[in-house]
Amino acid sequence: MSTTVEQLIEQAMSLPTESRARLADLLVESLDVGEPGETEQLWVSEARRRRDEVRSGKVETIPGNEALQKARDAGFKNRDK
Repeated sequence: MSTTVEQLIEQAMSLPTESRARLADLLVESLDVGEPGETEQLWVSEARRRRDEVRSGKVETIPGNEALQKARDAGFKNRDK
């Protein structure tokens, strides 16, 4: 008997957070087709570096709406100078 996608999803969702993250990374990487260009490789490296910093606790994330508000506030302050 073969495992259905729904069964795989159910099993994957029951994994601990770190295991789900690793599985997600592996699945996304398996979708890459062809040779990425140099710029794309640099962005992938940057994204992985940032992901690793968050996971290790080196940096702390903030909610998106808070980050956008800070950016808007900074933009208004810099415009007045």
